[in-house]
Amino acid sequence: MRSVLAFCAALLLAGCANAPGGYSENTFVPSAADDEGGAFSIYLSARFAASDHDLKNAARYYGETLRRDPANSSLLELSFFYAATAGDFANAGSFAERLVATKPDDRSARLALAVIAMKKRDYAGARAHMVQSAKGPFTTLTLSLFDAWAAAAVKDQAAVQKNLQTLAAEKGEENIAAFHMGLLAEYTGNIAAAEIAYKQALKSGPTPRVLEAYGRMLEHAGRGAEAAALYRQHEAQGGFLAVVQPGLQRVAVNAKAEPLVASPAEGVAEALFGLAASLNDSGSADVSVLYLRLALHLRPDFALANILLGDRFDQLRKFEDAIEAYRGIEPNSPYRRMAVMAMALDQTRLDRHDAAVIELRRLTTANPKDVEAWIAMGDAYRALNKDAEALQAFDRAVEALGTPAARDWRVFYARANVKDKLKDWKAAEADTQLALKLAPKEAQLLNYLGYSWVERGERIPEALTMLERATKLRPYDGYIMDSVGWAYFKLGRYEDAARTLGQAVLLVPGDPTINEHLGDALWKAGKPIAARFQWNHALTFGEDVQAKAVIEQKLKTGLPG
Repeated sequence: MRSVLAFCAALLLAGCANAPGGYSENTFVPSAADDEGGAFSIYLSARFAASDHDLKNAARYYGETLRRDPANSSLLELSFFYAATAGDFANAGSFAERLVATKPDDRSARLALAVIAMKKRDYAGARAHMVQSAKGPFTTLTLSLFDAWAAAAVKDQAAVQKNLQTLAAEKGEENIAAFHMGLLAEYTGNIAAAEIAYKQALKSGPTPRVLEAYGRMLEHAGRGAEAAALYRQHEAQGGFLAVVQPGLQRVAVNAKAEPLVASPAEGVAEALFGLAASLNDSGSADVSVLYLRLALHLRPDFALANILLGDRFDQLRKFEDAIEAYRGIEPNSPYRRMAVMAMALDQTRLDRHDAAVIELRRLTTANPKDVEAWIAMGDAYRALNKDAEALQAFDRAVEALGTPAARDWRVFYARANVKDKLKDWKAAEADTQLALKLAPKEAQLLNYLGYSWVERGERIPEALTMLERATKLRPYDGYIMDSVGWAYFKLGRYEDAARTLGQAVLLVPGDPTINEHLGDALWKAGKPIAARFQWNHALTFGEDVQAKAVIEQKLKTGLPG
């Protein structure tokens, strides 16, 4: 279904495929000679902002360029698209009206106008816009879902059924058809039909949205025990926890749940969200943002749409925009924790580790047993070189774990690294060995412990065996290859060391430590000219002052013995 939806979205947006939304950015190039008032520089700023996925500035600059050249159709298309993706529906609506005046079947403009009409409860107007939209073999999904909800708003049941039949006939769309059949049946009061449709959708492929819709319907109908049983069936699936936990809490206190979709506008928002979620490749991120903006225009409190919008901005590496989207989620939302974790990660990506810690403290204060939040806080402190605080955070994570599972090796490995930096090798060694018991085939752990033993001159034969196992797991990892070569060196197997370290240098060119190791091995193997060549490389690549001083001494006197 994903490929069909992606193609559907591509066709839904009119024009060429040279720019997001199908609008071409190459048909309008102002003359620099006529650059009165900076029109050319503004246009270039728009192009740059668009190429950088800076949607707000792209909308601003294209809009300003259009103001200077109002008859330019290409600028009108681009101004519309970027206004819509920036969430500026006042301008997007105005641009769309102008656009359909000259291009009546423009798909994206008609869709935006239909959404704006739906928001105003102008259901007839919304349907009229969709009727005038250009048709294509892959636009059926959007057009049918939109018209079905608009028809439901005016109680045109015949049109609802016709649209759903059209949707169900689309190959690969059976699951989404069943889901919206359930939503529409529940909205119109046909609970029996809704239940059949929800069960069919769950059978086709359970998703958190289908589970929540069906569970909420059961709760609303006073069938709390059935709802609880349904939630518990998915309790072990991590991706369903934001639905399962609030659902079970509501049932426990006999709180009546509202339907997942309570209005036609929310139904259309749900459809747009589903389409956006299917566009998960990097090339479709801007188009996905458009659908999410449309969904949020209809339903501003749509927490999961904000989560996905933030994710799409993360995909585009627009971390400030992502943080803004995550901040749009209400504190009492079941998705708030997910949003705070994502915000903290984005703060670290922006090198604002202190801000990340502040975000994460909110989570650990609210839930001291939140393992992931403690781990994330430990990582943030490590980035700040606050190793003592990082150790405390990792200790709290381990405490909250209880009995560790195989997937928990990472927290012990992270804590081992911190303990090592704090000069507590025995404790670091114990944590690494525990991590290896949990994940005995994890090459990263085998390399860390094996190389640490080699560097300390401890258990070198055992370390070599461990490192050779790691090499078999990751044969093209230059750092593991370096560890094996260094173990050979420590064992006096200089020819083997030189050969292996030479392979490591090819895998990781430019690493000063590997070059230095290779130089040492070559010197001991009786090849001083080649050794000095590698030491010179290490000196060029390295930045550590103390390490460079050691290499400079080697260049002067070689190695002893």
